[in-house]
Amino acid sequence: MRTATYFFIFLNLSLAVFEEPAVYPLPFLVTSLVEVLCLLVFFGRLTHFAKVTHRSVFWKDTKNICIMAAVLLSLTDLAIYGVLRIYNVKSIRWSRIVRPIFLINFAESRQIRRAFRSIRNTLPEITYVFLLFMFSLLMFSLMALKLFGERNLQTAEGLPYFRNYLEIVFDLYVLVTTANSPDVMMPAFDFSSWYALFFIAFVIVNTYIFMSLFLAVVYNNYKKHLKVIFGGTNY
Repeated sequence: MRTATYFFIFLNLSLAVFEEPAVYPLPFLVTSLVEVLCLLVFFGRLTHFAKVTHRSVFWKDTKNICIMAAVLLSLTDLAIYGVLRIYNVKSIRWSRIVRPIFLINFAESRQIRRAFRSIRNTLPEITYVFLLFMFSLLMFSLMALKLFGERNLQTAEGLPYFRNYLEIVFDLYVLVTTANSPDVMMPAFDFSSWYALFFIAFVIVNTYIFMSLFLAVVYNNYKKHLKVIFGGTNY
């Protein structure tokens, strides 16, 4: 039963690869039949669980309600999408976002729920570090606008360099990952090599200090909540 449940959950999640817009497109009839089959299996699994569980216990369990709601929403969305497709009306499958609910809420997914619960409990505690990081990013972006915005610098593609504040925030945010290094700093460096000090300070503060601090806070809080969950509950 557990293997079959995981198989159909995997099959249901894999439909995103074959549904329009798709990596490997399949006819709508094929994907819809597969999805209906998966939903019937999920509903049958839920019905079987309801037969062996006291009614009051079954309806008090939010996991069962979430699964039932996800099945109904998916079927409703599939029916609406199919009707609109017949009349050549373009629409989107908004119910795709509820598919991970099946992965999290079945009884066999206890370990996944524990990990998900740890992540959920960790998020509020890392918010302070994230806000400090964003404050640093916004301040460095403001300094970059003051340093380079009035010097009419251009990128290698001939585009304006560091003249729009929001674009500066995005470019420096990418620089934290070093994905656009050193391209993002070359126009300023070509104008004056002294401007390299600005980017060196930015990388030291945000990439090496804040990212290390962020990782340490996430790891410690996640480990703390994971110990509490595994040691104090059978959720």
